[in-house]
Amino acid sequence: MMNTASSPFQFTTDTATLCLFDTQALKHRLDDDPDWWSIEEDELGELNKGNVAFLNLGADGTYEVVMTDHIDKPTVRLFLKVPSGNLFIGAGEEATSGGLEPECVWGGTFLSVQPGLYECSASREDNCIYLSLKKEAKAAIALQV
Repeated sequence: MMNTASSPFQFTTDTATLCLFDTQALKHRLDDDPDWWSIEEDELGELNKGNVAFLNLGADGTYEVVMTDHIDKPTVRLFLKVPSGNLFIGAGEEATSGGLEPECVWGGTFLSVQPGLYECSASREDNCIYLSLKKEAKAAIALQV
């Protein structure tokens, strides 16, 4: 079951990006360039594999994230692999790269969840982002580069 004890929480971004990923799912990016995810082909490749979700927020700033059980009209819906159960949610700047893994230096949080595949839904009102995670059996969504 999801640990939502830290909800709501805040994070600050200078790249107008929220990212969600299991730390094990991006281990292969540990020694990659820090801006690997700004290359569309790399970003969509990892998204299509279900390794990470990058949500473009449209503006830098501080945001509040509220974890919820359901979102009526999500603006984003995707699937995320969670192999270890250690899920990071926070600023895009903290995506695994450059020999570093997320430490919540820009805010954000780690959630402990059961390993598996999750449907992630998101919506936004001003600087408040609503996220819903539901454990799923399988995924069949892919975006094209």
